[in-house]
Amino acid sequence: MSGWFSSGAIVDIALLLIAIEAVVLLFVARYGKIRVTAWPILANLASGACLLLAVRAALIGADWPYVALAMTGAFVAHAIDLIARIRPR
Repeated sequence: MSGWFSSGAIVDIALLLIAIEAVVLLFVARYGKIRVTAWPILANLASGACLLLAVRAALIGADWPYVALAMTGAFVAHAIDLIARIRPR
């Protein structure tokens, strides 16, 4: 089990699950009977995916710029999520 963490494979599995969730969300938003605003949720998923990429980079011993780049991506996606969700009253 420790090999899953040291190789970053556990993060790859989590990223695969996020990708499946995004596909299901887009399908429901397009064809489902419930109303779903996909873009804020997709930005939220992207933020989480970027954080997972930062964890993966740290687990495999990547240089710090890769971790910083992934964290920056998480910040940008999070900001997009917040902007999309905030609506004036």
